[in-house]
Amino acid sequence: MSKNYEVKKDNYYISTNPALINIDVIYNYLANESYWATNIPKEIVIKSIANSLCFGLFCEHQQIGFARVVTDKATFAYLADVFVLNEYRGNGLSKWLMEILQAHPDLQGLRRWMLATKDAHGLYEQFGWTVLDEETRKRFMQKHNKNAYL
Repeated sequence: MSKNYEVKKDNYYISTNPALINIDVIYNYLANESYWATNIPKEIVIKSIANSLCFGLFCEHQQIGFARVVTDKATFAYLADVFVLNEYRGNGLSKWLMEILQAHPDLQGLRRWMLATKDAHGLYEQFGWTVLDEETRKRFMQKHNKNAYL
């Protein structure tokens, strides 16, 4: 699907249009406020956005949230870099972002979605996500560079 996906609700909208993405807002949040990408170089943020299906969350024309999906659009998707700016939290926007993201036409029928979170299990569980059971954990492996951005 090459057409940009956009959904509006009140003064907010979610869009996959790359031209609307505000790299500075995303970079600032990831590098300075997130626990998972502290000190990430801006060039890495730019490259990750360019190679992912990105969902910008906007109020009027200001970017206030973001989510990124790394996917083959056929079998697998990894959800990453999900956030809503602090001053906009508590308005149901993260739930709405998840609802719209999971409804995207290119992300239907996938065999598996994955994500990593330290503190948002309650949000994702509302949308059918579960922690890995023991058998599934035995099948998955990782190669993790904890010092990638130092």
